[in-house]
Amino acid sequence: MTERKSPTAVLREGPRTLTEDQVREIEETSLEGVLHVDIDDVIEYVHKDLKSLPDYTTLYRRYLKQRWDVYDLDFSQDVVDWTEKMTEAERESFIAIASGFHHGERQVEIELPVFMIGASEEEKLHIAAQIEDEARHTVFFDRFYREVVGLRGDDIMAVLDASFSWVSETFVGPFGLLAYQADEVRRNPYDERARVRYGTNYFLWIEGVLALSVMKVTLSYARWRGFLPAYYTGFTATCRDESRHVQGGMRYLQQAVRKDPTMINEIHNTLRTILASSGVVSRRIYYEPLGWTDEEVRLLFRQQLRRKLNDVGIDLAPDIEDMLNRVQPVLAGG
Repeated sequence: MTERKSPTAVLREGPRTLTEDQVREIEETSLEGVLHVDIDDVIEYVHKDLKSLPDYTTLYRRYLKQRWDVYDLDFSQDVVDWTEKMTEAERESFIAIASGFHHGERQVEIELPVFMIGASEEEKLHIAAQIEDEARHTVFFDRFYREVVGLRGDDIMAVLDASFSWVSETFVGPFGLLAYQADEVRRNPYDERARVRYGTNYFLWIEGVLALSVMKVTLSYARWRGFLPAYYTGFTATCRDESRHVQGGMRYLQQAVRKDPTMINEIHNTLRTILASSGVVSRRIYYEPLGWTDEEVRLLFRQQLRRKLNDVGIDLAPDIEDMLNRVQPVLAGG
């Protein structure tokens, strides 16, 4: 596995420049080789093209080259690490964080198709590829929860039900909102304002902030401890997939605002709704066993949101900046 540096070692370093060799390694490495790819480089790769934003056909071609088979992963060492090497506190923190992604992949798999209806033909190619990615990621987590965590179930939905008790409001709030937004788009597939509200919640917040934060926290822990090689491989490959999803989604939002500058109001109001819901708390999530402090998690959330908006040229209203500074991602409510 990659160098065992602290999970938060690069958090305060700011944006980094990837070499051509690093970019080539991320884009072209086979699934077996992904184990040796640095997750911090992959997360930086997500941001690499946000200022230029590849077109949807380019993203589709990358998808064709980067597809991977979830059944090629061998979780046998992960079982040893999970049951014999990780502490109870580490396991509890890990599963509390990872379960939101487990459920998120499945929900998007069934709700993203409605966004395709009002899309351009090129965008439909990209979205179709993304839906296949989400199905693969759903199976990846199903295998991890069955074979490593030990949850039982006769089918995928049964394992999802078994892991739901760990899902916090950090994910329930945005995904609950997304269900309403998806229904709005289904009923009015060519309503651009409805599509922008959906896109802000899903592409910007859920994928761009929550998903990448979960990846950073869990994968940097696995790298640091030298644990869970199949999880590290599969979830890092998932992060590479997410780079295409985030870049495509941010391209859509950028184009929507350029076409109609008043769309910025839809983006801002959606973010206000998401951030306001962060005050709902039922339990605390403890990140410390995975090598993170409360303030470092707050910083991670803020960085993920600000970098994406800055890269595509969308400003935050002052009141949203204030809400973001008060967000509490270490609480179950976000």
